[in-house]
Amino acid sequence: MKVTVIGGASSYTPELVEGLLTRTHALPLQHLTLMDIEPARLEIVAGFCRRMAQRLSSPISIETSVALEPALDGADFVITQIRAGGMAARISDEKLGRRHGILGQETTGVGGFACALRTIPRIVAVAQAMEERCPDAFMLNFTNPSGIVTEAVVKHSSIRVAGLCNIPIGMEMDIAKHLGCAHAEVELDYVGLNHLSWVSAVRIAGCDRTEEALDALIAHATDEWDPGPLCDAMVTTMRSLRMYCNPYLQYFYAPEAALARQAKQVKTRGEDVQGIEDTLFAIYADAAANTKPEMLSKRGGAHYSTAALGVMQAVWNDTRARLILCCRNNGAVPGFDDEAVLEIPARVGRESVEALPQSAPPPAIRGLMHCVKDYESLTVDAALTGDRDAALHALLLNPLLPGISGCEAVLNDLLAINEPHLRGTFFPAAAGAGHGF
Repeated sequence: MKVTVIGGASSYTPELVEGLLTRTHALPLQHLTLMDIEPARLEIVAGFCRRMAQRLSSPISIETSVALEPALDGADFVITQIRAGGMAARISDEKLGRRHGILGQETTGVGGFACALRTIPRIVAVAQAMEERCPDAFMLNFTNPSGIVTEAVVKHSSIRVAGLCNIPIGMEMDIAKHLGCAHAEVELDYVGLNHLSWVSAVRIAGCDRTEEALDALIAHATDEWDPGPLCDAMVTTMRSLRMYCNPYLQYFYAPEAALARQAKQVKTRGEDVQGIEDTLFAIYADAAANTKPEMLSKRGGAHYSTAALGVMQAVWNDTRARLILCCRNNGAVPGFDDEAVLEIPARVGRESVEALPQSAPPPAIRGLMHCVKDYESLTVDAALTGDRDAALHALLLNPLLPGISGCEAVLNDLLAINEPHLRGTFFPAAAGAGHGF
């Protein structure tokens, strides 16, 4: 088996590699290729991962590439985890929101929109290269905003793909902890979009324990949200809906409290993460270091490798496992287009990812789902065509954005600061410029 990681210089990579190194009994990995366009960072990460493999006496070969096409040759799985524009672009997105008095967040609202415009053409280029170099490979997309990016691949490529996020598995882990059961025993009725989802039922070993689970999660709400107005608002919401809410729903259900918290923060989350990454890379560069550092947990993305390996094992071993991921709806959730990518339970096997049929979402959540899904679909169109009207219409649909005059101001600002990353779509491509790979 060969696995290729696009964005291999990410600080997350050792988390993924550790999982791969310890799962060779279920996944016969022989070759791992880390591909990235930043060679210095790439060699630091690869060197650290090789030392991890040596410590575990693993025979897996770990190679690097700064070119996309040769990295894809022979791949069985392609994991995408790129950040177009790097951490500087994320911080710019966050500050863009603050400048306009709206939420500045990496994946939600204007931050997620800017990230999607930069990222979608690049991931679609990866998918199209896979069609030529490894057409039978399976793409696992971790690149944010995961649901929107995955929808772009579903609509503009023939490859097999699933979008992954650590939130669903984190929810399962929390429930298992509070109810004192094994993670494997937890099954959720789960519906929504990436970073916009709800749990309406919890079964433990087949027995309905929804009310007990919800009460436990509400009692421990301060584990997820800081005590105060934001936490109080989310507890009120969950009690009213009788559903467990994705943590990112705070931006939709308690925007005033979220904005107030943002206003008190001196640094953006991206600036905090940059500091963590500087420390992590100093550790990775240490020739004596060969163990995943504890500090990586502060970077976010808990259970990242567990989510990825669960899908890989289901595909490789054709287990038809029930997993929650971002996939093509294909009629599973009534009222949404077949090609719409939703975050829902699916059966995963060697040949397909099949979304599991479920009832239509209740009106209390359906309207928000439709609104944000239409925003996401328009964002895909805008990112690939450079159509300014489509971009403006997408912003107008997003509940976290202002009215027309505010959206125009935000869009003008966003395009101006992102021009170097949007050449070939919203701006003429520079001579010889490509998709960045």
